[in-house]
Amino acid sequence: MVDSMGHDPVRGDAGEVADGPELDKEERAARQLIMTLGGKPEPTALSDRDEENPVPLPSPLPAAASREAQPELDVVPTARALVPQEIGAPAVGPGERLVRIAYAAGIRGRLITSPLSKPAKRRVLSTVTPPLPGDRAAGMALRAGHFLIHGVKLPIAQLEFGPGTRQQSPLIERHVHSYAWLRDLAGSGARPQVEATALRIHRMWLDAHPLPAKGPAWEVEVSARRTLAWLVHAPLILSNKAVRGRTLAALDKTARWLDSQVSKACDKQAEVFVWGALVAAGLLLPEGKPRRLFAEAGMARALGDFVGEDGGVQSRSPLAQMELLELLTELAACYRSMKMEPPKFVTAVSELIVPPLLAVVHGEGGLGNWQGAGAVSSDKVNELIRASGVRTRPLKEPRGWGYHRASAGKTILQFDAAPPPLARYSRSGCASTLAFELSAQGQRIIVNCGGAAWAGAQVPARIEQGLRATAAHSTLVLEDVNSTAILIKGQLGAGVGEVEVDRRTMGGGARGGATRIEASHDGYASRFGLVHRRVLVLRDDGTELAGEDVLLPASKRGKRGKVGYAIRFHLGMGIAARLSEDRKGAGLVLPDGSHWQFRVAGEYTGTLSIEDSLFVDGQGRPQAIQQLVLQGMTPRSGGSFAWLFKKMG
Repeated sequence: MVDSMGHDPVRGDAGEVADGPELDKEERAARQLIMTLGGKPEPTALSDRDEENPVPLPSPLPAAASREAQPELDVVPTARALVPQEIGAPAVGPGERLVRIAYAAGIRGRLITSPLSKPAKRRVLSTVTPPLPGDRAAGMALRAGHFLIHGVKLPIAQLEFGPGTRQQSPLIERHVHSYAWLRDLAGSGARPQVEATALRIHRMWLDAHPLPAKGPAWEVEVSARRTLAWLVHAPLILSNKAVRGRTLAALDKTARWLDSQVSKACDKQAEVFVWGALVAAGLLLPEGKPRRLFAEAGMARALGDFVGEDGGVQSRSPLAQMELLELLTELAACYRSMKMEPPKFVTAVSELIVPPLLAVVHGEGGLGNWQGAGAVSSDKVNELIRASGVRTRPLKEPRGWGYHRASAGKTILQFDAAPPPLARYSRSGCASTLAFELSAQGQRIIVNCGGAAWAGAQVPARIEQGLRATAAHSTLVLEDVNSTAILIKGQLGAGVGEVEVDRRTMGGGARGGATRIEASHDGYASRFGLVHRRVLVLRDDGTELAGEDVLLPASKRGKRGKVGYAIRFHLGMGIAARLSEDRKGAGLVLPDGSHWQFRVAGEYTGTLSIEDSLFVDGQGRPQAIQQLVLQGMTPRSGGSFAWLFKKMG
């Protein structure tokens, strides 16, 4: 669309620049700061010459800087950098470094790059080719007149967009206000087929939100995601001349507002998305180079904090891992639309985060249910990785990511052998330490409930905290107490502080080799005086998983009395379970007709039962499943419980 995408600049209706005395004052302040900085070529807080002793920004700041305090930027120190040679603020010359400093101080881009020229007309400089296909079913539902969000249908005509009209769950409101649906709509048909629907919803939203304000639509991360969606899918919302000027004005105002809101992001993941939106705005809006330079430095720094050395995000959430890869993939598309190569940190982080994501993929290609994630389908995972252009293998031996993966034939084991995420990173944090999932031949045998991150759609919000509990995972629980405290708003409290892991490959014998993973956590040490150790041994032919749960005294002085335990094994969808006659085992019939057997080893004195459970699938739908539960009482001096899953026939 030549007329609206930048070849024929389109001017907005309002809010171009300040005029009169206010403009003169700001221009004088800008020039004064630039001259001052120009006479001081020594390293600054953004310089790559002196990372350990950053020089503060010049003081006093000009009047423009007093609007909002800007976050101080610096290059990620080598000790904290992911890959010191690749991840960090892009190298720039003295002039561009000066521009970055001036923009961080609050001076508008035009006053830095061309203070004497007239302001450029509002437009989007290039058409981005959307790299991600979206959910076609959700897009078709929009064309039929309703949103489809995690299986929940909402008629467009009945939805209130305005502030103070909270009628839906936060999950649904974030989806609507962030314009996540725009990607789905774009992927459901050719532009002429979807344009009218996009404009209909977009008009309603613009009418309700003419200016940045309070409420769910103006949460910082939501605003950032909306800005990026508008830029990537600009043809759908700029095709109408009457709406175009309002949209471009809203883009400009939101980008300026986001400049001052980065430090107010609720967590590091939100901060990364704000920087990403600002990078895209700097690329695709006129006079954006200062904003881009400023945002690239900020994003590199935020990624250094949010992504661990092994490529796993600090929240340990597969959903967050996917969302970060989506962001980087769309940013790369924005750069290429401007005929620019993405900075090294964009491609380096993309390559770094795919192996951990693949580590939590099961045989059928869908995600495991970890840290609030549901079983995201193989189609979505494959489409995302294909769009990223990254080709690699799964991460087997993680560090901070914590999910160990062992594969034997077509059997895959996933084992959570790390502490839960820190409170400042978690959004749907789960007390899942030492839980595991098992799949074979594309069939999930042992799972976790999952889905806490999708509570508020088909998953009832009232059970969100239950889905985050230790009992919702396939691991051991003492006295129905979580191994790590579950707090409100997705965060976690005290509990597991240390996890010790030992992984080794066992040599082949008469029955072949095996992978052995042993891990222990201290989550129950302070309350019950016991340490939980779990050993998992997966045979190389994939037909047998042997396990042992051991409770050890946390100190030399063991406590007296007994404590109740339960070891839960949540079974995959469609598995029929039946207890053996001696009630020391169970037969499992999988949907594909194959048979597995579960047995308790030794002289087990507890009970084995089959109980109801639930599983959240890739569409966010709770599904009824069953679970095997070993339970009983064990002395405070400790105990040991061995068990076995074995394929029959």
